Amino acid sequence: MEAIITNLITWLATGIDFVTGIIIGFAALEATVKTIMLYFPYRKNMDDSKERIRLSLGKSLTLSLEFALAADILRSAIAPTWDEIGKLAAIIALRTILNYFLSKEIEQATKKKTGNAFGLEK
Repeated sequence: MEAIITNLITWLATGIDFVTGIIIGFAALEATVKTIMLYFPYRKNMDDSKERIRLSLGKSLTLSLEFALAADILRSAIAPTWDEIGKLAAIIALRTILNYFLSKEIEQATKKKTGNAFGLEK
């Protein structure tokens, strides 16, 4: 029974990793297409468009990091050795830190875009 649960969790974590890859792939493809299209017609607000593309990609990467973190947590539930648990803990810590700073950057850029850089209500 334990082997079945371990296999099920491994497959589930692998499926979540696959979804993570799909999210990153689609987000990168979308950002690439939007960036290429940005350079064909001349636009006055090119910097604003670049910032929107960057924020959109950042939000997708944040979402993908959440999925990757979920897969890592599932794997940590079945990690048989302390070495594997330690490696997973390091990966989880790095992804959490990346996600935190990416979220902060998105939040600051959104506040700047809305003219609310100091967090004050309009």
